[in-house]
Amino acid sequence: MSRPKRKRLVNHPPLMDGFKPFGIPMKLLEPVILLYEEYESIRLCDYEGLTQEQAAERMQISRPTLTRIYDKARKTIAKAFVEGKAIFIEGGDYHTEDFWYRCGDCLKLNISKKARKECNYCQSESLKSLN
Repeated sequence: MSRPKRKRLVNHPPLMDGFKPFGIPMKLLEPVILLYEEYESIRLCDYEGLTQEQAAERMQISRPTLTRIYDKARKTIAKAFVEGKAIFIEGGDYHTEDFWYRCGDCLKLNISKKARKECNYCQSESLKSLN
């Protein structure tokens, strides 16, 4: 019997919910899903320039696990670029140390150390929890 999967630590949520090819209406696009931990692996390795070992440490996972997550993320992004698909960033097997919300009115990302009921920016109560 295998051991249970460890949840990956994701420290920074994406600023947006995804991407789509320019000039094509969303209703005509087939989406691919990029998981939050896949996004985090790309952010740490490519954007911050960390080694895979350093990124794995930050995500509290082993280096081979980080490599598998990173490879899957790259393949997902490549598929979206080559085949003209939308990328939705959602889901996965992760945990965070903060509360993440997206405001339904101003669409801004809200990150807080404690649970919130209203948007930091527009004081709307239409917050959607992302974690």
